[in-house]
Amino acid sequence: MRWEDLEQSSNVEDRRGEEGYAGGGGGFGLPIGGGGMGIGTIILIALVGWGVFGINPLVLLGLLSGGGGYQQPYQQPYQQPYRPNAEARRTGSPSDEIGGFVSRVLGGTEAVWKDVFTKDGQTYRPPILVLYREVTDGRCGGEARSAMGPFYCPVDQKIYLDTSFFREIESRFRGCEGKACQFSQAYVIAHEVGHHVQNLLGILPKVNREQRAMDRTEANRLQVRVELQADCLAGVWANRENQREKDRGRPAFIEPGDIEAALQTAAAIGDDTLQRKATGRVVPDSFTHGSSEQRQRWFEAGYQQGAVAACDTFKAARL
Repeated sequence: MRWEDLEQSSNVEDRRGEEGYAGGGGGFGLPIGGGGMGIGTIILIALVGWGVFGINPLVLLGLLSGGGGYQQPYQQPYQQPYRPNAEARRTGSPSDEIGGFVSRVLGGTEAVWKDVFTKDGQTYRPPILVLYREVTDGRCGGEARSAMGPFYCPVDQKIYLDTSFFREIESRFRGCEGKACQFSQAYVIAHEVGHHVQNLLGILPKVNREQRAMDRTEANRLQVRVELQADCLAGVWANRENQREKDRGRPAFIEPGDIEAALQTAAAIGDDTLQRKATGRVVPDSFTHGSSEQRQRWFEAGYQQGAVAACDTFKAARL
């Protein structure tokens, strides 16, 4: 992917230099998800994942409980935590390579979604992307931890990303290889931005209200539709970013092997794939993000059609 040609966003909040974080807000709450399994079962799965596959139990717990994607709002009163370095909370455009990559991919999503919203008579307000290492404070759950994977918090409209997850995609989840991993990383960011789009469109608040009246299995099924729609919206972004570069007389944004890399990543982090690796069996009622096949198919639908209308997972008879 030709990410160097993308506009650079100034909406990156770089917390990677912070030290001595003291968490607040009453602790960390897992988002809805992982239904159908008791805590003992989840812990057992996590330990099996650690012993057999070398997957950090916290990473697996986060994935099984809906980690990544978006986090539901923290339910307890929020207390402002200690911020050891207030200067790090300013937004801007990081100058290091990984920070520059993230800010340019984010900038690409801003340009595409601003255009989509404007044509629909709406205003696109971009999210803030928080770069951090290991742990930082957040409005969803009190803390953001690297073990949770990237996620979007609708309360503060921020995306939380510890870029060590990019290495996990390649080394542990085998979701991509070599240079093609760059587009896989862009897909991860675009997926989280997709949740922000859902939030602006009122989809996430509606889902949260409906889930409160559901049992865990029903809530999980609705959550899968949320996540698959975010995958599809990531595909829409890829399509439109590619066309936008062509319209400007530049080489295509997407290069050979990029889409295949994104599909490989989508397959690697499908609920069925992760569960099968951890326990040797698949429990569909506990899915929170969708199967490998579903995640691939919905990203592909968004990419092929390049239209938000292609991403109505809530009315789809077949996921």
